[in-house]
Amino acid sequence: MADRKKGLLMVFTGNGKGKTTAALGLTFRALGHGEKVCFIQFIKGSWKYGELEAAKRFDDLLDFHVMGRGFTWKSDDLEKDIAVARQGWEFAGKIIAENRYDLIVLDELTYLATYKMIDEQEIVDVLTHRNPSQHIVVTGRGAGDRLIQAADLVTEMKEIKHPYKQGIKAQKGIEF
Repeated sequence: MADRKKGLLMVFTGNGKGKTTAALGLTFRALGHGEKVCFIQFIKGSWKYGELEAAKRFDDLLDFHVMGRGFTWKSDDLEKDIAVARQGWEFAGKIIAENRYDLIVLDELTYLATYKMIDEQEIVDVLTHRNPSQHIVVTGRGAGDRLIQAADLVTEMKEIKHPYKQGIKAQKGIEF
């Protein structure tokens, strides 16, 4: 791992678009410096995302894991979603504890706490007891107060205008 004074816990939250995009930008910045990155997506399912295709080009430095079954609020089997979420969280905890990465992105992790799949305090405990030089990014709407208090950096994405509300559907290369 690269030398640094303090690993940061960063949270990208809010109702606006751009949380995952910001985490991906930070990922590519770290990769550009030769840092090792693990990107774990908790909610996204089996769609073909552009970031998954791009990740293949950095397979020596970037490990990308899609742990979810899709968008939970449209779930056909909430119990299965909770089991998958727990497995994903256990996997993330193991990755954090192994301390093999300079940066770990926990994309859409906030939803696991919001939907009471994982206790927010459990999440905060794991994140705050990591190696002190390890950077972690958490994304997702509705970050809880405990996570916000524990974080070193919190950015809220605020929706002002969105193409979806104008009838423009999600587009390849922009939303996925």
